Amino acid sequence: MAQERLIFHIDVNSAFLSWEAVRRVRRGDEDLRLIPSAVGGDPKSRRGIIVAKSIPAKKFGVTTGEPVSMALKKCPQLVLVKSDFRLYSKCSKAFKDICREYAPAVEEFSIDECFLDLTGTSQIYPDPIALAYEIKDKIRDELGFTVNVGVARNKLCAKMASDFEKPDRVHTLFPEEVKEKMWPLPVRDLLFVGKKSAERLNGGGIHTIGDLAQADPRYLRSLLGEKMSEQARAYANGIDESPVRPEPEVAKGFSNEVTLEDDVTTPEAAATILLELADHVTARMRRDGAKAQCVAVSVRYLDFKTRSHQRRLDAPTDISREVYETAGELLTELWNGEPLRLMGVALTQLTRGEDSAGQDEQLSFFGDGLLRDPAAGAESGGGKIDREKERKLDAAMDELRDRFGSGAVRRGGAMAMGIRVARKASGQSDAERDEFS
Repeated sequence: MAQERLIFHIDVNSAFLSWEAVRRVRRGDEDLRLIPSAVGGDPKSRRGIIVAKSIPAKKFGVTTGEPVSMALKKCPQLVLVKSDFRLYSKCSKAFKDICREYAPAVEEFSIDECFLDLTGTSQIYPDPIALAYEIKDKIRDELGFTVNVGVARNKLCAKMASDFEKPDRVHTLFPEEVKEKMWPLPVRDLLFVGKKSAERLNGGGIHTIGDLAQADPRYLRSLLGEKMSEQARAYANGIDESPVRPEPEVAKGFSNEVTLEDDVTTPEAAATILLELADHVTARMRRDGAKAQCVAVSVRYLDFKTRSHQRRLDAPTDISREVYETAGELLTELWNGEPLRLMGVALTQLTRGEDSAGQDEQLSFFGDGLLRDPAAGAESGGGKIDREKERKLDAAMDELRDRFGSGAVRRGGAMAMGIRVARKASGQSDAERDEFS
């Protein structure tokens, strides 16, 4: 007889803001979590968007994803701080290391979330609820920030449970609790139901997760299509068989993807997101001392259909611009112009150390050390990008980010090229989040 699964979902409360708050408290500054505060944008120019906010800021109506200028109108006394992804990476690793002390399998869901598979550990941990509190309290006491823990029989319900009342809580969502705890929630709260899908369901008289769970399958297909309707109805009934997939200790690849708060419909938004994804994942790879010879781009549409294209490069690279431009060309091949719910960039076929250096030297010896610039256009024969110059630029940007945080510098010049690529992908003429992982 198969063992009953036991899955935890650990979610850091207001992660970016909490991590910055802990750092400031330790040096004697005011706790950002206790005042109206937010992470995101540039405090001086008041540009950018809110990526995390405190509970006092939430009471003023400040929301994640809104422009900083709008948040300041709602709350003029709002304290703004810049993002610092070096800090976030350290804090993320620290709390996940604690999780790995308890669970044989840990899957990193995002920089501030992970799943723990504790199936078969009843002899070691006879009381799963007590264990959840132990992990939660250990993270709080040792690291200074709080988490929510969702306890369930599968990943979906564990994730839904951890999103219940916050902060610093443990919640369960076992099969017998789904009707009571999950069905009364708005259908938009169901994992993977996006804004547009929720609007279609609401328009069809389906307003709660319970409505969705009990809806006629044929009627659902007419609203969402066959594949998405089946998945959505299963999730609404608390059904999910997906396994917890632990990552190997030595990365075989680097990836970064984002499920978008609002669907991406414009070339400019797509280019902006692609640039951030490619730049961030390449910087992570450089920190690991690796280079990649394969670049992949994935997108997901509103019907939950996911498409991806990949390309093998002539030689391994760790140059952000080369990855970004390859990703742009792949997006051109992929995107049919329909709204996107998810975008991702992945780097695989890694080389490290001498293997990586040797292949790069061979390329430089037989070639000119220059990269083709797709933005120059085929009619002009393509421009040339100086490989060594790009390496120096990457190194300078990495150093600035390490010292001052990820928001210290951005690649403005490459943005226009990405917009041109995205325009082609969307069928227009011309010749839109990191949670990083």
